Amino acid sequence: MFFIASKLLGFFALPSNLLISLALLGLLLTATAWSRAGRRLLAASLLLIALLGLSPLGNALILPLEDRFPPWDPTRGAPDGVVVLGGAVDEIVSQARGDLALNEAAERMTAAVALARRYPAVRIVFSGGSGHLLLHGGNEAEVAVRLFESLGVAPERITAEDRSRTTAENAAFTRDLVQPKPSERWLLVTSAHHMPRAMGVFRRVGFAVEPYPVDWRTRGPADLARPFSSVADGLRRTDVAMREWIGLLAYRLTGRTSELFPGPLPSGN
Repeated sequence: MFFIASKLLGFFALPSNLLISLALLGLLLTATAWSRAGRRLLAASLLLIALLGLSPLGNALILPLEDRFPPWDPTRGAPDGVVVLGGAVDEIVSQARGDLALNEAAERMTAAVALARRYPAVRIVFSGGSGHLLLHGGNEAEVAVRLFESLGVAPERITAEDRSRTTAENAAFTRDLVQPKPSERWLLVTSAHHMPRAMGVFRRVGFAVEPYPVDWRTRGPADLARPFSSVADGLRRTDVAMREWIGLLAYRLTGRTSELFPGPLPSGN
């Protein structure tokens, strides 16, 4: 039930979807007795679309998320395992085309392969089923395993958790699957902007992991003054950031994390 509610509410929580919906409502109202209100709503929506799409606001929203956790420090020694969160594989296109299709978060996958090559004894666990509410296709974990194997990772080193649909399920199902020992060190690989929420839920379920952020979307504070060259790019950045901020709030309110904005622990994790 939480999954369905999160998908439905998440659709309208994205600024691009919300503003387009308001613009369409305003357009419909122009043909009614509330035509003046409709014109104002339409104009305001279009102005906000332009503002969010062209200004650096999207970068300002995503930058605190990306900078919350620093890059992983390899001087601490080799890890025992690596958990890779889903979200980089397009299982619908992969199934339709009969090939491996990745999206803009592909660094989650390439980073895992790089870690597997650097640490020959490390275990690779991919966590992700299908997060689609309406479209149905292949399972993300199935495609991920094929990708890892095609890039030289031995099958016996790969474990697939293929039931999770949300970040909270990623944490709970992966913990139950691998049964991590207190003495083991596990890395968590996911996009930098997604790391705060991911770390929060893994801590909540008692799975101690070290953050390994990848897939940065900004260069850093310099991008606070960088406008976007197209409305689509700016809206996309704003949507990604707002999805995470709303996700952090929703997870805190529903008890899926004990912190509103999880950050590094004193030990560095």
